[in-house]
Amino acid sequence: MAAPEKKLVRSKSGLRMVTVDDEETSPFLLMEPPWVPDNECDCCQSCRGKFDFLRRRKHHCRRCGRCFCDNCCKTKVALPRMCFIDPVRHCATCTDTTKKENEFFDKHVKTLANGGQFMLSGKDQSDIESQFLCKLSSDHRFLNFEAESDKYESIKVSNLESLQIMANSRDDEGNTLATGLALKYKNSKM
Repeated sequence: MAAPEKKLVRSKSGLRMVTVDDEETSPFLLMEPPWVPDNECDCCQSCRGKFDFLRRRKHHCRRCGRCFCDNCCKTKVALPRMCFIDPVRHCATCTDTTKKENEFFDKHVKTLANGGQFMLSGKDQSDIESQFLCKLSSDHRFLNFEAESDKYESIKVSNLESLQIMANSRDDEGNTLATGLALKYKNSKM
């Protein structure tokens, strides 16, 4: 599957690289939040300090859209889930959330996109086990399963009801290694 076509757009929050076709947008992306209108916030929504033009200027957190003073919204963090090219202003709460998400996407989504080898078996013991590659599609919409002899039906990510990673071993550095996945999903046609 080819990478989706993208375009550069300027929003009030900064430059963003977005897909041309909404059908090809990753389900992991977030929409830009509506900003709290300037006339509705006369004080910082964190420290409650009153805004003025010289000493305490108003800024909006790019992730939540709320108003903060410079001191409470000074951290700039990359926000790829909203397609921003450069790091953007975050309040303290959103900074923590975004950093955790960035770590998840940098490590785990990349791992899923690269794929991993697993043994596939169904609920019934009569199902034949086979080794397959589980890989996230390039548009992040499907989990694909491929084996040497068969190609299994893809699962739409939005149909996943639960996912449990089974682990019972560690690597040389002490990191937990996944030994299996248990997926529960709605079985509907794509």
